[in-house]
Amino acid sequence: MHRILAISDIHGELDKLESLMELANYDPQRDQLILLGDYVDRGPKSREVVDKVKQLHAQGAIVLMGNHDHMMVKAFEQDPVWIERWFRNGARSTLASYGHAAAETHLAAPDSLEVTEEVREHLDFLAGLSYYHETEEFLFVHGGVHPLTPVAETDPYILMWIRDEFHSGYQGKKTVVFGHTPTEILHGKPDVYFGENNLIGIDGGAVFGGRLHALELPSRHVYSVE
Repeated sequence: MHRILAISDIHGELDKLESLMELANYDPQRDQLILLGDYVDRGPKSREVVDKVKQLHAQGAIVLMGNHDHMMVKAFEQDPVWIERWFRNGARSTLASYGHAAAETHLAAPDSLEVTEEVREHLDFLAGLSYYHETEEFLFVHGGVHPLTPVAETDPYILMWIRDEFHSGYQGKKTVVFGHTPTEILHGKPDVYFGENNLIGIDGGAVFGGRLHALELPSRHVYSVE
């Protein structure tokens, strides 16, 4: 492959994703696209983003699971704890994009969720995603890795949800490319975060008015849209 392009935390922002891929001149025959998760929630077009991600996957993109995608899958398994958690983190906008009746509920969170035909195919796709991808030089993951545990032995929940312990404690030789934590939190601005301890954070907080980034490797060039 000519280059790697890594993108994370799209959160229903289909227009930004398509603009970014055009800006980066993405070519599936030449480039290895790696998507780091969080395709759904908060933004206006979660269903459309998952459709696009499925298409990209079919063309050869590596697609990882994010914590928001995980919440959606667990909620539709009818676990009330996960339903409540998902509703606190952007479920309504996702459900609205599927035309799901639960988007209109006045309750804090319903006790169960109907698995409609519009949702079922996407749930099957999201549930089958990997939690990390590793090359000789880089490790790609949504949230991060545990500083003391080999990635292959790490609970997937940690790979999707970890924050501070990873940011401050990682001392591995491979560079970890991750999303999940907006770079505004990491260094006070929406630019890609290049940490001194082999970390590259690429969640520019696009759905919060920040930027959607594509990190090009090995050049470390960054493409961004607002």
